[in-house]
Amino acid sequence: MASGTGSPYKADLLSDTLTRPSEAMREAMAGAEVGDDVFGEDPTLRALEERLADLLGHEAGLFTPSGSMANQLGVRLHVKPGEELIGDSLAHVVRAELGAAAVLSGISSRTWASERGRFRADDAASLMVTGVGPYQVCTSLVVVENTHNFGGGTVQSLEEIRRARALTRERGVAMHLDGARLFNAHVASGVPVGDYGREFDTVSVCLSKGLGAPVGSVLVGSAEAMAESRVWRKRFGGGMRQAGILAAAGLYALEHNVERLAEDHARARRAAEALAEAAPGVVDLATVETNIVIADVAAAGWTSAAFVEAALAGGVRTYAVGPGAVRLVWHLDVDDAGTDVAVDVLTALLRSGPAA
Repeated sequence: MASGTGSPYKADLLSDTLTRPSEAMREAMAGAEVGDDVFGEDPTLRALEERLADLLGHEAGLFTPSGSMANQLGVRLHVKPGEELIGDSLAHVVRAELGAAAVLSGISSRTWASERGRFRADDAASLMVTGVGPYQVCTSLVVVENTHNFGGGTVQSLEEIRRARALTRERGVAMHLDGARLFNAHVASGVPVGDYGREFDTVSVCLSKGLGAPVGSVLVGSAEAMAESRVWRKRFGGGMRQAGILAAAGLYALEHNVERLAEDHARARRAAEALAEAAPGVVDLATVETNIVIADVAAAGWTSAAFVEAALAGGVRTYAVGPGAVRLVWHLDVDDAGTDVAVDVLTALLRSGPAA
C-alpha cells in the first residue's frame, strides 16, 4: 500500500512527485532555523544551496520553488533572446515547460529525435550552428536530461556527455543538465553526481520527486551565474522569505532518501518483469533502468486511455504518455505491498485485454 500516506489509491504510480514528507522530515522542517532569503539571510537555505553545489562540483547554488523555474533560470543564463537551445525532442525543457523559454526569455529551440531520450554527442553536434553572424540563429546551449523522464527513466552515458562537452567547448556553446532525477541516475549507475555535474555549466536537481521533499529544486553553477539567477528568480516571481522550512526538507532528503532510491528501482523492475511475462511485447526489460516503466499497452490491445481508466477502477493510478503507452513511476510512498497490488491489477488487465 501507499505507506501510510492517506492516498485514496491502493498503488499510486502517477508520478514520483506525489511523495509526501515523513514525520521525521516534518520535524526537521518544524525545527529549521530561518531568515529572509530575499535578503540572503536564511541559514538553512544557504546550507542546502552550499551542500548541493559542493556535491555537484560547482561554486554556488540557488533554491527555486520548482524544477521548471530552475531549468528556465539555467536556460536564461546561457541563451540571449533570439538565440537557441537544442535538445532531444522528448526533453522536459522543450516538451513540458509550456514554452517558457520562448515566452519568458525570447529563446527558440530545435530538437533531434532520440531513442528513449538517449543522449548522443553526435546528435547535438549535428544541430549546433555557430559562427554564422546575422544569417542564422546561433546555438548557445545544449540541454541534457538525466534521468530522462519521457524516455522512461533513461540513464545518460557519462562518456557521451564528456564527448559533447569537448565539442561544445570548442564551439563556445554552454551545457545545462536537467538533473531532476539525477540521484536516480547516480544510484542506478554508480557514477557520483559530481562526475555528471562538473561536465555542465549549470545543473538543476529536483528535491520533490524520489527524494521526498514537498517543494523545491536547486540550480547550481558559478558564483557569478547564481548571483545573476537570483535577480532573475525575483523577476520571475520566485523570491522567497523564510524558505528554510522547505530547505530543511531538502537537507533531510539528501541525508536519508538517496540510497533508498534503489528500492524504487527494484520494485519497478519486479513489476516490469511481471508485466512482460503477462503480455510479451508490452515491456522491453532492457529499457527499465530506474524507477520508471513505460508499458506499450497497445501490444495487448488497449488504448492508453482505456487502460488508465481500467487500472484506476482497480485502485491503481497510472499516466498515459501516448495513444498506446502508459507510464508507471515508483517512489517512496509505494512499498512492496502496493507493488503487489499494482502487479496483480495490471497483469490481469493485460491478460484479459479490453472489454469488447
